[in-house]
Amino acid sequence: MRDWKFKDSDFDNIPVYEGLDLGITWTSEKTYVRIWAPTAQRVFFRLYREGAGGEAIREFPMLPDDHGTWIYEIRENLDGYFYTVQVRDKEGWLKEGPDIYAKATGVNGTRGMIIDPQKSDPPFWDKDLRHTLTNPTDIVIYEVHIRDFSMSPYSGIKNKGKYLGFTEKGTKLPTGESTGIDHLKEMGITHVHLLPVADFYTVDEIQTSAQYNWGYDPLNYNTPEGWYSSDPFDGKVRIKELKQLVQSLHNMGIGVFLDVVYNHTGLIFESYFNQTVPGYFYRFNPDGRFSDASGCGTELATERAMVRKYIVESVAYWAEEYHIDGFRFDLMGLMDIETMNLIRKRLDLIDPNIFIYGEGWGAGESPLPEKFRAVKTNTNQLDRIASFCDDLRNGIKGSPFDRNNVGFISGATLREEQLKFSIIGAIGHDQIIYDYVDTSRKAWANTPAQCVNYFSCHDNYTLFDKLQYSCPEASPETIERMARLAFGLMFTSQGVPFILAGDEMLRSKGGHGDSYRSPDYINQIDWTRKVTYAGLVDFVKKCIELRHQHPAFRIPDASTIRAKLRFFGKYIPGVIAYELCDHANGDRWRRILVLFNGNNYSVEYSIPYENWLIVAQNSEIMPNGAGHTRTNLVRLHPISMMVLAAEE
Repeated sequence: MRDWKFKDSDFDNIPVYEGLDLGITWTSEKTYVRIWAPTAQRVFFRLYREGAGGEAIREFPMLPDDHGTWIYEIRENLDGYFYTVQVRDKEGWLKEGPDIYAKATGVNGTRGMIIDPQKSDPPFWDKDLRHTLTNPTDIVIYEVHIRDFSMSPYSGIKNKGKYLGFTEKGTKLPTGESTGIDHLKEMGITHVHLLPVADFYTVDEIQTSAQYNWGYDPLNYNTPEGWYSSDPFDGKVRIKELKQLVQSLHNMGIGVFLDVVYNHTGLIFESYFNQTVPGYFYRFNPDGRFSDASGCGTELATERAMVRKYIVESVAYWAEEYHIDGFRFDLMGLMDIETMNLIRKRLDLIDPNIFIYGEGWGAGESPLPEKFRAVKTNTNQLDRIASFCDDLRNGIKGSPFDRNNVGFISGATLREEQLKFSIIGAIGHDQIIYDYVDTSRKAWANTPAQCVNYFSCHDNYTLFDKLQYSCPEASPETIERMARLAFGLMFTSQGVPFILAGDEMLRSKGGHGDSYRSPDYINQIDWTRKVTYAGLVDFVKKCIELRHQHPAFRIPDASTIRAKLRFFGKYIPGVIAYELCDHANGDRWRRILVLFNGNNYSVEYSIPYENWLIVAQNSEIMPNGAGHTRTNLVRLHPISMMVLAAEE
């Protein structure tokens, strides 16, 4: 009976394999298999006709080879067959399953599948072009779960809960408003962030009854999840349909970011890593047991050579095979800095504009010291890799962990410095008093491109639910004003803006703050809210339009921000004012004033005298302007943004 207890020294002498041929290599003449299993005494490779059930039709004893690998070559065309690998070490037989490099699997990911890769390509896949941007600050991210996007009975999308839901054009509400990918295009979204699509284990792909999960419990890292495919039994189908999703969005001029989960596995002892080289892929506590700094599974030892190699190759595979435009790393704060920078270098060989960002924190204490990890405070040690700005999140709406806590938009004062820090993209700036920034006592970004600004994501409460809890007395009109101020703040801030799908129509999850396995009626986007909150949808669309039209709001370098973005005016609690001057970042407007009033009352504010073009005021925005005013004194309406521009 294994005790599953280890220490780091157990793996000091483990050989490292540098080759790029681990896993299955298929040709029409032969299938070649190489498995890295340095602690194994015997390894068997088994063939099956089906992806589940039935006995193996053939079994092959693999042969030991260089640097802890085992190999076997079968001189036949095995396209369409399924397979497993089973390892025996000094303590006995481990469970059979796909090799850890498996790129196609059968139903529920318990057997790998041997395929002709070209059979999984949709028509014209070779013509598909990646949608990356030279300046990350030009990006507008929209985070969405595959199933949430289409499950509403009013979505107008036929392929509900599936990859193919993202290929349907012309979908509408019964009242005629656009839904689905047409809505994304209409809003001006540049990139869709998909919650995990790599094969995860908590959802049974065979069951047709209602079930749900976000997918942060990875099983096979290089295989798409079958739950989202039209046929989970055929591994080629899930691959082809995910590619069709990517191709469809690319054809709309929208890029695709994948949420990847290389910090932990959902399964512990039974993970395919532990069934291949027990213990090697994980970190351990002092008592020898597996560490769980993710709070939801065993923590991967990303700093170990073969774990690092695996992650780098896996990310590159997704980028190359699926034409992915960027990656969001779940709990990136548990990844080591060196591995993240090696991922950056590897992706640069594919496309240096592939965007990388992640959560700069963990969920618990890790055995790997923080100085080695890609936490938010170490972002400045990362090469063109961004971190989420929880400074903006907490400053705008209050702590996500206390549903009653308020922020700038909901009546809290003394959050101004924290938001000013977020407005400049978390860089160093001589006008920021860092002692007053509760969540960051120093700058952590080298450039604004390393700062992903957001106030909601799949975790915690939606913006609407948070405001409902923290402001129970607020009227629906006031809630919407708060939402408009939140979007106005984010889209005029330097950095990379990030939206939770549906927040633009005040999405609600019925007050549920952790809906990772809640039913569809909680998680699905209720597209009818696009009608209910049509004014807010239009406001958000115009915020994005303003950002796209004016490079002053998306400056790519820190030195220009320090020179061209200056805060001004006397301090008034609940008020922030700054200007973007001298055609900042080549903007056609010579001078732009941006003012925010988080108070529930009007404030008179002195400004420089100019003939100002009115761009936004009193919760309305006019990207092309709506009249002029010659003044040096303005009235800031309650809970609103004002934008004024001086033209040539």
